[in-house]
Amino acid sequence: MCGIVGAIARKDVTAILVEGLRRLEYRGYDSAGVAVLADDGTIRRVRTPGKIAALQAALERQPAAGTIGIAHTRWATHGVPSEANAHPHVCNNRVAVVHNGIIENFEALKAVQQDRFRFTSETDTEVVAHQICHHLDECDDLLEAVRRTVAELEGAYALGVICPAEPQRLIAARRGSPLVIGIGEDGHYLASDVAALLSETNRFVFLEEGDIAELTVAGLRILDAEGREVTRPVKESSLSADAVERGEYRHYMLKEIHEQPAAIAETLEGRLGESTVLEAAFGPGASAILDQVQAIQIVACGTSYHAGLVARYGFEALAGIPCQVEVASEFRYRQPVALPDTLFLTISQSGETADTLAALRAAKAMGYAHTLAICNVPESSLVRESDLVLMTRAGPEIGVASTKAFTTQLVALLLLITAMGRRRGMSPETEANIVRQLRELPGAIERVLELDDAIAALAARFGDRHNALFLGRGPHFPVALEGALKLKEISYIHAEGYPAGELKHGPLALVDEKTPIVAVAPNDELLDKLKGNLQEVRARGGELYVFADSESGIEPAEGMTVLPIAPTDKAVSPIIYTVPLQLLAYHVALIKGTDVDQPRNLAKSVTVE
Repeated sequence: MCGIVGAIARKDVTAILVEGLRRLEYRGYDSAGVAVLADDGTIRRVRTPGKIAALQAALERQPAAGTIGIAHTRWATHGVPSEANAHPHVCNNRVAVVHNGIIENFEALKAVQQDRFRFTSETDTEVVAHQICHHLDECDDLLEAVRRTVAELEGAYALGVICPAEPQRLIAARRGSPLVIGIGEDGHYLASDVAALLSETNRFVFLEEGDIAELTVAGLRILDAEGREVTRPVKESSLSADAVERGEYRHYMLKEIHEQPAAIAETLEGRLGESTVLEAAFGPGASAILDQVQAIQIVACGTSYHAGLVARYGFEALAGIPCQVEVASEFRYRQPVALPDTLFLTISQSGETADTLAALRAAKAMGYAHTLAICNVPESSLVRESDLVLMTRAGPEIGVASTKAFTTQLVALLLLITAMGRRRGMSPETEANIVRQLRELPGAIERVLELDDAIAALAARFGDRHNALFLGRGPHFPVALEGALKLKEISYIHAEGYPAGELKHGPLALVDEKTPIVAVAPNDELLDKLKGNLQEVRARGGELYVFADSESGIEPAEGMTVLPIAPTDKAVSPIIYTVPLQLLAYHVALIKGTDVDQPRNLAKSVTVE
């Protein structure tokens, strides 16, 4: 959950490293640091707690220049955010290391190293630097020292390593954490994400599990997990450097909320026929695999888990196929029974979510025959390791609180639901209606975004509140969960999502005039039930805020504010009703004065357990 940047070039790389960190700050912002090899044969290192701006200020006071260097922005796992715990970590001015991941056997390694090396941090990463130093004494070769070291590491890592004795090469290694190499005209670059390097190149090599790479100014050499020299394909990214900038928007989150119509249109591009979903979107051989599927097992984390919960209703109601949904970190540590012909479906924005990726690997070992990933990053580990893939095409999402990644996941899932429904009795008329609703969805979301000012005014009533409840029924219960998650993530208001029918079984005890109750009220078969639940809240003096279908018959009243939503089909309504909850969370966070894009204690890409 940290960001790595490295560079070796024919020019000073310090500015490149810092710019790369700025573009990766969504991955971690507890502390940051940079180390370059100076002309005098020393490692020049500058580290600061806090965000990249603090590091930039420190570099102005303590300039560092060099043609080879590494840099890091941290999300703390071992040790509090501090200068001492910030990367890069250095051993005896012989080795500097940056690391993403967790070294699970660091305590055992540290116990052996303590007699020989002085420890200056609380991190697990420092043992890596010391272990490389130890092996350098044995072999006097940086690549071989790194190779021997990673063979002794347990856990997950992405590493960047430099050594003053070998200023002509930068060493990289990965297992369980992503690492990409940029191929530039003036050198080679290293990063956790292509976004960090778009200002220098659009040509990338994605390291595979167990790879170790040697980067020089002129070349790249890669060894696989067995130590054999291999060639990995060079891929060109279609992303531009501007794609990861805020542009006219105050925050990335607001930009990404407003990008949802275009992102959804891109997700649908080439995947809809005149009245059908085109199964070629799921990849070669997809139809034969989907023909065999008798059940769905969805595994995901966080917002992606909520997308899976929404999809369960569709798989069962529209496609008539059993569906289970589970948090990845729970699935991987119990003993589930793999039923025959179950499609194991993973959902992840980054495709590198550690628990989801581990769950996929566990599922294969358990005997799940078919796997499908819904993901936003085509070169990710999850994509490479799944049988079938459906890309969401949301584009870069920088804000930690997911918005367009979630809605495009729901769109992708609806495509799959429709493809499965066709096999299990869904009528051509129903499929044609879903296709029509999907085509009209970008325009429908544009109309919801027009409520921005009204939602901003409503948000003012949340500024002094400490708790909130979100209510929904049916597939809108997970929408309520997602709305509550957004509010707690970026405003730090404690918020919970509940199925509205569950109020009387406990949550009504929380209802008072100081606890706002937010409800989503589409005009569906559960509307009358929901109206009864809202009356339960009103009878107890609760303060209601209802996003309601304009034809639902729900009208504003004392203690109840209603924001009308244009009528919509129930197949896509969870997607539409998500958007006003995103805007509500955003505007409440503005009022609270929190850091919208980089909320405390969180990071975007969760690549550790």
